[in-house]
Amino acid sequence: MATTTVITTNRRARHLYAVLDTLEAGVMLVGTEVKSLRLGRVSLVDAFATIDDGEVWLRGLHINEYAMGTWTNHTPRRVRKLLLNRREIDRWDIRVRESGLSLIPLSMYFSDGRAKVELALVKGKKTWDKRQDLATRDANREIEREFARHVKGQRR
Repeated sequence: MATTTVITTNRRARHLYAVLDTLEAGVMLVGTEVKSLRLGRVSLVDAFATIDDGEVWLRGLHINEYAMGTWTNHTPRRVRKLLLNRREIDRWDIRVRESGLSLIPLSMYFSDGRAKVELALVKGKKTWDKRQDLATRDANREIEREFARHVKGQRR
């Protein structure tokens, strides 16, 4: 059974984009990056992926320098290669080029000790989509509150 430990999630991505498809990808890292990840010192806020020459690259991912590192410390915003199968890369490359979609990381986690990224094929939401999502979430929250009050027997 695979053990997974979530390092960080990109909550803002689900607000800004409509997720069409997701995929798990490995990440090529150096030693001090892994140590910083284990401490949770990473930010996915500005991260995105590109497909160049048949390879997928993660750009804008910020992994803080390792505090106990020496001159061998990594650069915080370097471009990192994602590890995917050729079929997956080709399939997503076609969809990105045809439809104008984007590749955004949704979360980063350790799966059996290996760093993985949940990569999503996304389409940007319009402003009214965002407002509609917020209204739906608020309505569901209010329904849950009323239901909890009803179960407890409280009146407003």
